[in-house]
Amino acid sequence: MIKVAINGYGTIGKRVADAIGYQKDMEVVGVTKTKPDFEAKLAVNKGYKLYTAIPERLKVFEDAGIKVEGTIEDLIEKVDIVVDCSPNKVGAENKAKYYEKAGVKAIFQGGEKKDVAEVSFNALANYDEAKGKQFVRVVSCNTTGLTRLLYLIRENFGIKKVRATMIRRVVDPKEDKKGLVNGIMPDPVKLPSHHGPDVQTVLDVDITTTAFKIPTTLMHVHSINVELESDAKSDDVVAVLDKEPRIMLVSAEDGFTSTAKVIEFAREYRMRYDLFENVVWKESVSVVDGELYVTQAIHQEAIVVPENIDAIRAMFELADKDESMKITNETLGIC
Repeated sequence: MIKVAINGYGTIGKRVADAIGYQKDMEVVGVTKTKPDFEAKLAVNKGYKLYTAIPERLKVFEDAGIKVEGTIEDLIEKVDIVVDCSPNKVGAENKAKYYEKAGVKAIFQGGEKKDVAEVSFNALANYDEAKGKQFVRVVSCNTTGLTRLLYLIRENFGIKKVRATMIRRVVDPKEDKKGLVNGIMPDPVKLPSHHGPDVQTVLDVDITTTAFKIPTTLMHVHSINVELESDAKSDDVVAVLDKEPRIMLVSAEDGFTSTAKVIEFAREYRMRYDLFENVVWKESVSVVDGELYVTQAIHQEAIVVPENIDAIRAMFELADKDESMKITNETLGIC
């Protein structure tokens, strides 16, 4: 049984914690928060042992009447691995401050730079590269979505060149301090965006990406164009995507006309409306003169959750790729 700490019980951390709860080969020993807010209270109410991510704030939690078991340093002593779900750049600070000193394994999220870890990770693309590693970085939500899709395309049809445009939600739903209200922001203005180089940290493919932020919080949308190496028909690509559990094919004919409709479906389909899969519009899959066109939606709050679970198994060599993904899919209802 692998003992896991979640450092940062927020948007990703709480989802990873719950996902670990469904696994028979790992358990959550404790979670951390930086302040005694409603999420900290929810963690305690759900039965998670709570620790403060900033040791100096121990008294702040006590004064707020929230029971804490100790500090992040206390928690690290009890676990085999830390899944770091702290804000961007904080993970790298935690690595130097805590994880390296304690000699504990750690998983970082895609907001950290690639050099924070020995390998950037996607279960489909490079599971074996994470075996036995001490530090692994699960790539970002957009990179996860791109990598899954492009891995399947490359393995079945070959890829000469990829061009992809990210239409990005501006912030997560709970954020209320920042965000666009009435505008579209090239992000970045100078091309390419970081997503292409990030894909290349896990998948050898020629890719150029652009990105735009728009005033929505629901999902990202990718418009992808792939120049194929081999002849393929649209139906051939659909058949490949349909076989992969972490790809969800949807149809406009069934009412999936926007990300709003996808999320409305997800609210009825799964807890917290979490979609761990790439959501691909079947009608968008089209091959014209050797070039493939695909449109997909990415639920940024949930898509990396199964990757974190698989990364744990890879790092401790608990299972091979196919076995780990099968277990993760079954426990999380990915089918």
